[in-house]
Amino acid sequence: MFDAIIYQVGELTDHIKKLLQTRIGSVWVEGEISNYKRHSSGHLYFSLKDHKSRIQAVMFRSDSNRLESEPEDGLKVIAQGELNVYERSGLYQIIVRRMQPVGVGELQLAFEQLKAKLASQGLFNKDRKKPIPRYPKRIGVVTSPTGAAIRDIVHVVSRRWPRAAILLAPVQVQGIGAASEIARAIQMLNQRDDVDVIIVGRGGGSIEDLWAFNEEAVCRALFESDIPTISAVGHEIDFTLSDFTADLRAPTPSAAAESVVPDREETLDVVNGFHLRLKGAIRGYLLTLRYEQSRLVNSRGFRRPIDLIRQNSQNLDHLTQRLRQSMTSGLKARAHFLDVTSGKLEGMNPDKILRRGYAVCRKLPEKNVITDSDQLNIGDMVELTFATGKTVCQTTSTIVQPTG
Repeated sequence: MFDAIIYQVGELTDHIKKLLQTRIGSVWVEGEISNYKRHSSGHLYFSLKDHKSRIQAVMFRSDSNRLESEPEDGLKVIAQGELNVYERSGLYQIIVRRMQPVGVGELQLAFEQLKAKLASQGLFNKDRKKPIPRYPKRIGVVTSPTGAAIRDIVHVVSRRWPRAAILLAPVQVQGIGAASEIARAIQMLNQRDDVDVIIVGRGGGSIEDLWAFNEEAVCRALFESDIPTISAVGHEIDFTLSDFTADLRAPTPSAAAESVVPDREETLDVVNGFHLRLKGAIRGYLLTLRYEQSRLVNSRGFRRPIDLIRQNSQNLDHLTQRLRQSMTSGLKARAHFLDVTSGKLEGMNPDKILRRGYAVCRKLPEKNVITDSDQLNIGDMVELTFATGKTVCQTTSTIVQPTG
């Protein structure tokens, strides 16, 4: 009925697929990632878009494993791959083989991602940073033994504070294995007990040259160091993750050396200032002592010491006389009290009463003292006690003395 070639849907899709693969082949495309998703299989699914259009993209696990950093929505990238048609939906897509960020670059992206990771784990927290000692005796330096950094540090330290010793832990500062060497050197210095502070650094360079100081191993070694650390990597405009992790960041190795040791001349000026102030304080104290000495020497006690002694002696005599008078009066009062009390006691003495003709009558055999005649009956035996003896009598009669 028709002269034209009629295709089945599957045939047409397959034909388009072959045309894309043979006529166009591998392409490079620039766009912004959107709808990014990493499947459990490891494949990456996303779209590349610009202000006009959008194209579906897939990156299989074998290729995505070679990425230096994880893609994300909004990232502008350059992707290389082959155009293809997904037969089930009939949509064309690009199978991405390689991909890198536009402008930022993969290293910068990796820097930002690791920075965010370490920050979330607290490696950059200011409250964990240790103070730098003011007068270190030994300074550990982790850097290249042949680079400008060690020469600058030695020059500054020897000029500012020659008493400080420098212990070099030589490492390579760029290239394969540099990060692990730097981390081991920091750990080795922490095993010593004579290192007061550690400077980790090198001269400036590109982001690739400085990359060892952005590695996680170096950052964790700085974080775990018990010795205070100073990061001195690159020039003033360069920042590395080591700068954020160390206890102090110095823009250059020379600046690190200046921050870790005091200036000898400035310190001598401070010491001389203390000396002058101390000397002035001592001079003032001596002047005060001399004034007190002069006051005492010119006082009445020092000018006429014999008068002071005589006055005190007279006061002593007066006090002694008062004491004697007080003691005499007290003794007389106590003697009078003793006489009165003795007289009263003597008047109450039973022997004295008996000598005046009285007797003590006791009823036998109980020997109870009889004080009234009605206590006796006729025939009772009594004992009479006199001043010089006793006698026993028998009662023959009793006479009751009427009262009133």
